[in-house]
Amino acid sequence: MAFELPPLPYDYAALEPVIDKQTMTLHHDMHHGAYVKNLNAAIEKHPELASKSAEDLIRDLNAIPEDIRAAVRNNGGGHVNHTMFWKIMKPKGGGDPSGPIAQAITKTFGSFKDFQTKFNDAGVKQFGSGWVWLASKGGDDLHIMSTPNQDSPISVGHHPIFGNDVWEHAYYLKYNNRRPEYLTAWWNVINWDEVNQRYEAFKSGKQVQEPAMAHR
Repeated sequence: MAFELPPLPYDYAALEPVIDKQTMTLHHDMHHGAYVKNLNAAIEKHPELASKSAEDLIRDLNAIPEDIRAAVRNNGGGHVNHTMFWKIMKPKGGGDPSGPIAQAITKTFGSFKDFQTKFNDAGVKQFGSGWVWLASKGGDDLHIMSTPNQDSPISVGHHPIFGNDVWEHAYYLKYNNRRPEYLTAWWNVINWDEVNQRYEAFKSGKQVQEPAMAHR
């Protein structure tokens, strides 16, 4: 019984020219694959945790035994974050959002353009490796936040609606040190249908549980 690396929902080259095939292959197979492998190795040391999902593990890190806490934080977070990341992108995505998430963004930030500017700015200012998120603490709350490394908003009581990976391995082969350019281009592959499903599930009180985040 172990966590599994979920397959990409599209071909490695499907998000070109925004994200190139080599980056997608390395990012998914090597980086995400390593998070899954390392998370399984950590959990093997404490079989009593085997029934928990990856989200449950990172939701209360203080409850994780100290000897594997850092490994679960880094690799459990990496597994949860990337499992979401692949699904919130799609070929020929992008454009302006519609539906409930569009209404919520406009209500909170004034316009989608203003939201994009603030989101990209938070991504640029995230020092070193990390993520930039649209998250919620419940109700009508909607806010932008960033986290270092593979930390998840889940670990601090926030719910991630969607996020963008600003680790260098997510963009460096194509964009080099031009993170702002990557952040701007990324909006052309976002999957607003998936984002709306995640947002509506959260608003209705349902937990978004990805199969790959549970033990097999």
